[in-house]
Amino acid sequence: MIGLLLATPLIGMAILLALPARRARVLAFGVQLLGLAQALRWLRETPAPERFAWIPSIGVDYSVAVDGVSLLLLILTAAIGAIATLASWESVKDRVKEYYSLLLLLQSAMFGVFVARDAILFFIFFEFTLVPMYFLIGVWGAEKRLYAAIKFFLYTLAGSVFLLLGVIALYVESGARTFDIATLVLAPISPTAAFWIFCAFTIAFAVKTPMFPVHTWLPDAHTEAPTAGSVILAGVLLKLGTYGMLRFALPLLPRVPDPARVTHWLVALSIVAILYGALVCLMQKDWKRLIAYSSVSHMGFCTLGLFSMNPDAIAGSVLQQVNHGISTGMLFLIVGIAYDRRHTRLIADYGGLARVMPNYAVLFAIAMLSSAGLPLLNGFVGEFTILNGVYQVQPVWAYWAVPGIVLGAAYLLWLFQRTMYGELVPANAPLRDLSFREWLTLAPLAAWSIWIGVYPKPFFDLIARP
Repeated sequence: MIGLLLATPLIGMAILLALPARRARVLAFGVQLLGLAQALRWLRETPAPERFAWIPSIGVDYSVAVDGVSLLLLILTAAIGAIATLASWESVKDRVKEYYSLLLLLQSAMFGVFVARDAILFFIFFEFTLVPMYFLIGVWGAEKRLYAAIKFFLYTLAGSVFLLLGVIALYVESGARTFDIATLVLAPISPTAAFWIFCAFTIAFAVKTPMFPVHTWLPDAHTEAPTAGSVILAGVLLKLGTYGMLRFALPLLPRVPDPARVTHWLVALSIVAILYGALVCLMQKDWKRLIAYSSVSHMGFCTLGLFSMNPDAIAGSVLQQVNHGISTGMLFLIVGIAYDRRHTRLIADYGGLARVMPNYAVLFAIAMLSSAGLPLLNGFVGEFTILNGVYQVQPVWAYWAVPGIVLGAAYLLWLFQRTMYGELVPANAPLRDLSFREWLTLAPLAAWSIWIGVYPKPFFDLIARP
């Protein structure tokens, strides 16, 4: 059953490559919806784990399983994939088959990361997400796409090297003769070995998240990627880093020498990311780059929750990862819609859009307020839960993180005011409001953000599911 979820996008890709280009969009969207339907079915009953020997001589297995955290991220991945495919419907006109094939290949790799329970299998899926995203940015991106694609590839490849080193070191030090993740991270190893292996895992996943100061690839990749690439990058790919920390790094943390000191350093870097990302957003002239830097700030809350080692904060961190995928995915879709009409990302080129695009302005407001953490929207629930858990551990950490919320509201309200209100820029007067297809991309995410904000209990129950 789990293997079918991984195989569905690959089978769809093979069929897509054999069909005429005009049918590629419909087939890719149908395959994405099929994956979403498969993931949603598991809300009722968790599928049985699947495992068989793959390379028995060194203990590598094909081992996949689903728990509450991975299921929530699988649903997010499938939903974002379907929406990103729909968002590309009219904007991608060249090499259509190749484009949608890469989206399906990327979908299968992301699914694999969230279900893998063998460290080598996890590494393979984790590494393979680089290839389709590299080509999506490098071929279908904006003017500086090659620079952004190479920078993205090199940074994340360097992080993957640390991941592989950590896995090999843990395998050797534990003497477990298996690459089963749960067995490896709980195996008895010396405190010194635990420290260095923890560092390797943390560096690897910090690059992917990205944490300060290894975040510099993100603004370029987001800015130059096509709309669907930015949506997937923000909505799912960044979560591979925080998910990896949850699976690999956190179980090792209590066994390193002086774990409190290590925690303080990682929390400090998370708080710096929250404040630094928000302050840089206030200085941006390109609104896609502004939203890219906002991801650095918002993902800082996720790592803050994880490294506080408080159960409430960790649960809030997982939910906030989903919240970030929803709200920031919406914001990148909003930017993409405006860019398709005006072919400019400069904030100064917009103004008064609410007069000619009222529906667009309403959905932009929901996305903006969701990202800012307004009560009764999803961002508030995640940030409140994280801060509540962090405060239980160390109140000072929560005090330092709170200004990030204020700054976040400042730059988002400033962006909304500059683009939606004020004097109508003459070049914006002929712009049309949302089409039916664009409604379909934004409305589900808006509804999801309201649902989590009003009634988050089912999501916390799912996170707690073993």
